[in-house]
Amino acid sequence: MRAMTMRSVMWLAATALVSMGASPARLSVEEKAEVSAPPEKVWETIKDFDGLHKWHPAVASTEIAKGKGNAKGAVRVLTTKDGAKITEELVSHSDRNMNYRYRIIESPLPVTDYVSTIKVAKSAGGSTVVWNSQFKAKQGASDEDAKKSIDGIYTAGLDNLKALLNTKTAVK
Repeated sequence: MRAMTMRSVMWLAATALVSMGASPARLSVEEKAEVSAPPEKVWETIKDFDGLHKWHPAVASTEIAKGKGNAKGAVRVLTTKDGAKITEELVSHSDRNMNYRYRIIESPLPVTDYVSTIKVAKSAGGSTVVWNSQFKAKQGASDEDAKKSIDGIYTAGLDNLKALLNTKTAVK
């Protein structure tokens, strides 16, 4: 009986470890863009938490639903050009360090536990913009699909930002 009990306990422990390991993996995406404009000009273009629609081609509008502009805790609702809504909260914002961090509260994207940072830094050719995030794939979505979705958003935004600041015209 004692051997049976010990075997049962070990089986339960092994089952618990396996099920814990089945939780979604923490994923990350990072994209960089070199922009031939000074960091201050690039930051001026992207710094406003309620201004994503001004430089990201997929975003039709940005509305502050709670709080004020670039203040920690502000909540924005992005409406994409196809009508999807994404609700995000500002975690931190620094004009001095030219970066801000935000998290997704609600969205149709195939991600959960999403936290992202966008940052501008000086480079030899002008500026480097780094946009990165950590997240998990939503249940039912593959890690690959989640990463591909976020990568596509970053690439579209950074490509348009480069076009906007390098040539003075946005790619539509």
